[in-house]
Amino acid sequence: MKNIENLVRKNIKQIKPYSSARDEYNNATDAMIFIDANENPFQNEVNRYPDPQQRKVKQQLSKIKNIPIQNILLGNGSDEVLDLIFRVFCEPNKDNVLLLPPTYGMYEVLANINAIDVIKIELNNAFEPQVEKIIAAQNNNSKLLFICSPNNPTANSFNALKVEKLIKEFAGIVVIDEAYIDFSEQESWLSRLQEFPNLIVTQTLSKAYGLAGIRIGTCYASSKIIAILNSIKPPYNVNTLSQKVALKKLKNSKEISNQIKEILTQRSVLEKQLASITWVDTIYPSDANFLLVKVDDATKRYKQLIKKGIVVRNRTNQPLCNNCLRFSIGTATENNKLISILKKI
Repeated sequence: MKNIENLVRKNIKQIKPYSSARDEYNNATDAMIFIDANENPFQNEVNRYPDPQQRKVKQQLSKIKNIPIQNILLGNGSDEVLDLIFRVFCEPNKDNVLLLPPTYGMYEVLANINAIDVIKIELNNAFEPQVEKIIAAQNNNSKLLFICSPNNPTANSFNALKVEKLIKEFAGIVVIDEAYIDFSEQESWLSRLQEFPNLIVTQTLSKAYGLAGIRIGTCYASSKIIAILNSIKPPYNVNTLSQKVALKKLKNSKEISNQIKEILTQRSVLEKQLASITWVDTIYPSDANFLLVKVDDATKRYKQLIKKGIVVRNRTNQPLCNNCLRFSIGTATENNKLISILKKI
């Protein structure tokens, strides 16, 4: 059994969390007069500070995910959540994290910002983790292992047995980024969260929920880890408007489900049509809302599409992704236009 306390930075353990006015008193009713937080008293829907613990949003997420509220943290986008994880567990200029490229680029950016060394172990040619190499690469200062599954930019979910072995044998915290899990047939690691005290699962409202503009990332972990992350997060990190929009969307499960189904349908349509394009070499299997596609000349095709008003992502500079383009799945109208252009260039 891993002792999480031993992984937390000493100065973080000693921090006394900032207590905001809304933390000290949150049992608000319409009849009460609040003159405790130096707010503007004139009502306009946003003159009061937001709930620092986002209780209503967490309650709805708790119902959807079947995870207790004390195991949930919300951030100003997943990037804030990831940054908080770095700050809790990684000592600057001393510790290191393990990354599995090609993967989400912000892991390395955040490591650099926090002065944390990075150890990279590339995926194999099947875009799967090289488990033994990863385990062998860790050392006494290895604090975090980031696993993006379904992975960006490769679109595949990693083999569950390999991931389980990594969780069990990595001496630090394993962070599984499930930004694209709603498009996958593979079960979320949330279902096994209670088994592994060193597991953190991050998700987002930006993809399947269609709320990229409000910036809400979600983090699920043991109550002990969540309490530590809460102790260092900014007091009002998720604003009132974002909380309102998120709550409204989360209560409309039918709309979310229908949009996911349509994206998956359009993914199949696009995949089939791409297979008929002569300059397309490989369409990699996808468990996400995008396709990674190997072409004859990625930079050339990228520029051609730009001239036609289509913006895709050129991933040719990423490990194992030479001459690869990433196509996000659009609406039926957008995909029809894309397909028509692809057949002409």
